[in-house]
Amino acid sequence: MKREAGFSLVEILVVLIILGLLVSVVAPTVLNQADSARVQKVYADLANIESALKLYRLDNYVYPSSEQGLGALLSASTLSPEPRNFKRGGYLDRMPRDPWGRVYLYLSPGEHGEFDLYSLGADGISGGEGQNADLGNWDVR
Repeated sequence: MKREAGFSLVEILVVLIILGLLVSVVAPTVLNQADSARVQKVYADLANIESALKLYRLDNYVYPSSEQGLGALLSASTLSPEPRNFKRGGYLDRMPRDPWGRVYLYLSPGEHGEFDLYSLGADGISGGEGQNADLGNWDVR
């Protein structure tokens, strides 16, 4: 009788165990990288919005008020103080959202500087730790 070629049950089990061990080592590293990438996106977005706010101030001599909000970077606001020299086309093409799908928050005057620009983190609630921590322009890394 001829013996058929193929893998034995033991060989298949050894391969599955090795794959399981690799996944258990690699998965936490990959998941932590995703969390880190979200935080880095927030800081990149904050830097872009902050640059647009500074350009707005150069043209109009003041930052938008909290009531005007970040929308004042997209189109001229009719609320006081009205912009004197609003740049045609606005200061941003569109307003980015944080990695969790929420709008960035803006406060002028801010509690940490001339203005505060921030995200409430993954949970969307003020305060928290880790991924739930508030991320703002006052905490630039």
